[in-house]
Amino acid sequence: MMMARKQDGRTPTYNVSVVGLSGTEKEKGQCGIGKSCLCNRFVRPSADDFHLDHTSVLSTSDFGGRVARPLEECVECRIHVVEQTEFIDDQTFQPHRSTALQPYIKRAAATKLASAEKLMYFCTDQLGLEQDFEQKQMPDGKLPVDGFLLCVDVSRGMNRNFDEQLKFVSNLYNQLAKTKKPVVVVLTKCDEGVERYIRDAHAFALGKKNLQVVETSARSNVNVELAFGTLVQLVDKSRGKAKIIPYFEALKQQSQQIAAAKDKYEWLVSRIVKSHHEAWANVSRKMQPAPEYQDYVYLEGTSKAKKLFLQHVQRLKQEHIERRRKLYLAKLPQALDALVPDLDEIDHLSRAKAEKLLEAKPDFLKWFVVLEETPWDATSHVDNVDNERIPFDLLETPAAEQLYEAHLEKLRDERKRAEMRRAFRENLESSPFVTPGKPWEEARSFIMNEDFYLWLEESVYMDIYGKHQKQLIDKAKEDFQELLLEYSELFYELELDAKPSKEKMGVIQEVLGEEQRFKALQKLQAERDALILKHIHFVYHPTKETCPSCAGCADARVEQLLGSRFIRQHRNPLADPNVDRINLVILGKDGLARELANEIRALCTSDDKYVIEGKMYELALRPIEGNVRLPVNAFQTPTFQPHGCLCLYNSKESLSYVVESIEKSRESTVGRRDNHLAQLPLTLILVNKRGGGDAGGETLQSLIQQGQQIASKLQCVFLDPASAGIGYGRNINEKQIGQVLKGLLDAKRNLNLVVGSTAGLKDAAADADLRVVMCLMCGDAASADEVLLPILQAQPCRPAPGGAAAVLLDVAVGSQRRRVELSVLSYHASFGLRKSRLVHGYIVFYAAKRRASLATLRAFLADVQDIVPVQLVALVDGSADLLDNDVSREQVAEGEEIAQEIEGRFATLACAQAQAKLDAFQPFFKDALDKKNIVEATHMYDNAAEACSTGEDVFNSPRAGSPLCNSNLPDSEDDPEPPPGYSPFREEPALPKDHSKLSMELEGNDGLSFIFENKLNNKIPPPVKPKPPVHFDIKGDLSYLEQSQRRSVSSSAWLAPDCFDPSDYAEPMDAVAKPRSDEENIYSVPHDSTQGKIITVRNINKAASNGSGNGSDSEMDTGSLERARKLPAAAKPRLYRARCARLGRFAAFRPGLGVGSDDELGTGRKKDEEPAGQGGYK
Repeated sequence: MMMARKQDGRTPTYNVSVVGLSGTEKEKGQCGIGKSCLCNRFVRPSADDFHLDHTSVLSTSDFGGRVARPLEECVECRIHVVEQTEFIDDQTFQPHRSTALQPYIKRAAATKLASAEKLMYFCTDQLGLEQDFEQKQMPDGKLPVDGFLLCVDVSRGMNRNFDEQLKFVSNLYNQLAKTKKPVVVVLTKCDEGVERYIRDAHAFALGKKNLQVVETSARSNVNVELAFGTLVQLVDKSRGKAKIIPYFEALKQQSQQIAAAKDKYEWLVSRIVKSHHEAWANVSRKMQPAPEYQDYVYLEGTSKAKKLFLQHVQRLKQEHIERRRKLYLAKLPQALDALVPDLDEIDHLSRAKAEKLLEAKPDFLKWFVVLEETPWDATSHVDNVDNERIPFDLLETPAAEQLYEAHLEKLRDERKRAEMRRAFRENLESSPFVTPGKPWEEARSFIMNEDFYLWLEESVYMDIYGKHQKQLIDKAKEDFQELLLEYSELFYELELDAKPSKEKMGVIQEVLGEEQRFKALQKLQAERDALILKHIHFVYHPTKETCPSCAGCADARVEQLLGSRFIRQHRNPLADPNVDRINLVILGKDGLARELANEIRALCTSDDKYVIEGKMYELALRPIEGNVRLPVNAFQTPTFQPHGCLCLYNSKESLSYVVESIEKSRESTVGRRDNHLAQLPLTLILVNKRGGGDAGGETLQSLIQQGQQIASKLQCVFLDPASAGIGYGRNINEKQIGQVLKGLLDAKRNLNLVVGSTAGLKDAAADADLRVVMCLMCGDAASADEVLLPILQAQPCRPAPGGAAAVLLDVAVGSQRRRVELSVLSYHASFGLRKSRLVHGYIVFYAAKRRASLATLRAFLADVQDIVPVQLVALVDGSADLLDNDVSREQVAEGEEIAQEIEGRFATLACAQAQAKLDAFQPFFKDALDKKNIVEATHMYDNAAEACSTGEDVFNSPRAGSPLCNSNLPDSEDDPEPPPGYSPFREEPALPKDHSKLSMELEGNDGLSFIFENKLNNKIPPPVKPKPPVHFDIKGDLSYLEQSQRRSVSSSAWLAPDCFDPSDYAEPMDAVAKPRSDEENIYSVPHDSTQGKIITVRNINKAASNGSGNGSDSEMDTGSLERARKLPAAAKPRLYRARCARLGRFAAFRPGLGVGSDDELGTGRKKDEEPAGQGGYK
């Protein structure tokens, strides 16, 4: 048999014969000595090509073929390897005999071999399947042997005697020595070698001359190359002497090489294989080109590479399972917290019962999943990463049991800590040493004990203490704010301003100093002073924003209620019924308007219909080219209400015509109630029929610039051919006209809503018979809903123009129905109305169980004139006869006493019943109607006196609340309709101030001169020249004019008593409004003993008499003042504080004399009136 390692033809060739013990089991035992494995490892060093099974038991027919071994390459030389062995017949179990019947020893020592076309032998699988293996034949059939490898098995072979083997080897060596060929002793199977056998083998070699020994292991591939290399060096004397490496040193080197290759291969596997689902076939295909894979497979083989891969995959799977286990265990405490958060529920249960309790929970399947197979890590659930529910059988593991026990312990600790926190809070609440603002350091020694420190850290207690302090401080501030409201009379008596003096602050602290709620903030003096200043600011400047009740402010809630009610009711009725019609004015001289109108009509249908955004509209055009002051050229006619205007120009003259026409049309309607032309949408269009260049001697750019300036002043849209593509004639298209009409349509809708709503509201409130103010206390338990909703639902009502908190009601008073304007306000909003606004009566509510509510009511009534009727209403929680609160009973009684002393009305109202209907206030409305004349006369007189005291121009600038506010003067001779009243709420927007500069700018730019006045929208009636007053000698003291604005000159200017008939105030209205002579248009009010002042009041002839407003047009004529002159001093209007001792209890702190009080009169007058005052009031 022959094996060879091939190389190119230039390298030398050596023929090596491998010999050793061979034969039957009797001679060599149950296994061979390793000759075949040595040759196979040398010829094919790859681990996959190495075979351990090299049996020599063959059948006769199997041995009949020619056997050859493949040649293998070598770097430096070519070696032909021939193994001398004996094949055993599987029938006779005797060696096969060739034609030469020589024994093995003789044949093994042969140096000239001849075996024509013999095939190289690989393994037993090759026999009978020669075509399936590589076929290598012995070259030329002849082979001279150059040297011998004498193999000695040093392992413990079965049924083999080493001494017998050594004896056989000795005889074989003797035969080989005769050939004079080099011999090398090769110790095989050293990986299983016996130390004694190895020593004996070395001893045998030492006894021979120049016999070298190489320790090898074909299985471990150790020193195989070295054995053949040593023999080659002995054959070729020119080669250097080989260094023989001991087996264990060579094994170490081989192991290191294998370990390095293994590490690289494992790194390659870990980089490529990331999932435990990977298969070896796919991964090996990916790793095939990698040198790490090739090196390891070469050294260890594919089977070991696959084994390492499977180990890596198993490790990945275990890591995945461990990650899932950690995820489940991390989620288990959350599941337990969600399912069994109550310690009492599970504290007494065993683990098995606890598991059953978990299964019974409704959210069990949200946290857990019950698997059909167990354990959970062997099921497919472990690979379902989207399902993070915990396998229920995981609870059986020790780790889950520990978590369950930890959950129980945590619940027990939380219970104990909660008990400690609760005990600490109770200790805080019950301790008298914890007051608002006390630091933790001061309070700590009084409230802490050792048990607290055992369970919670001090920081926890400090946090609880801080929250408790915040609650204490907030409560103390609320109580202190309530205290300030309970002393509302004091703050209003002091007449505080934005910067109170130290003296007034001292008075406040002196009065409040003994109150416990004042002392509660003694450690927070800065915050207490801030609250006082904040309250002073609220009293001085009350608003919804500064109201102490904030969100509970009555004004804000009333506005919400009325706003939500009337927006829905009045949105649809005010809509324009003619919404599908567009009335368009086209303004332009020299035929521009007519030509553009024809162009637009050409785009319409046969019946003048135009489509805008898919909807059909009727388009009515009104071209105007002449003087707009003429009726034929007017913008508005009885049958044509314009919705927009297209203004055309193509020169400076036509632009001047447009501006003058707009000015004239607006001037003609200034002051009218239907002045909607001020809001008429305008579009200014430059008509350039020639498409550019020179336009009548003027450049197109100049006309565009002028048009832009005019559009800016008029606040309208400007379209020019360059910017919008709109020209004249053929240049106009339907899309451009549609855009203009759509803008006008949107503006028309908005105009209809605004104009219609304001006009409707004015007409609705033009003739209110009574003006009543309903006062509510902010922050009361009974909200504005309970008081106002039943009133709004009981009878039809509509919004009043007086403000967002006023409604108009038709109330039956006596046998007739009267129109009542009811204003629902908070007390802080009502304080400023007592002298500035005409009010025929007050309905004042207060909560019976709240002292601040009644205190604010007293402060309010103190400065109300005693001629104004008042209805007091006490709001109680239940029936007035079943009050179980001492404060409620006391305050109901006090309110009733106040009503008796001021001769007002009193009623109680249960909050829960919420039946505050106006029918219950019939007596009050009758009183208000009876005193209407005297109240209006007094209000008119007071305002007229104040107006005269402020200057001579009062009649030219009437203010809200004065008799002149509702006076209308004729606008002009040809304007029969009077202008609207000068209310602070104007609906007509004024034109921009820039109008006054328009003509100047046009002149400066292009020499265009025309007049554009700035009073187009805001025409003011000419001032009425006052008639000469009657002069008196004024010798009185006028120092009272320097007093506070809170004073009124009404009582001081009242006339001395002459003859007074009270029935004068009950005369019919037609008896009061009589024609008077010119002399009666001027009244001289003589001064009394201490004051002298001339009051001049003009009689204004109204266009209509309706009895409404401040200074009614019917009763409020000069006749009322004439009768007022005859009033005796004892019956003059005073304030309710003078009639009730409960009102104005802090009057001693007033910095000056009261409004309308007796102290304002002179010394003589005061003495004369004392008897009358004592007889009537307290």
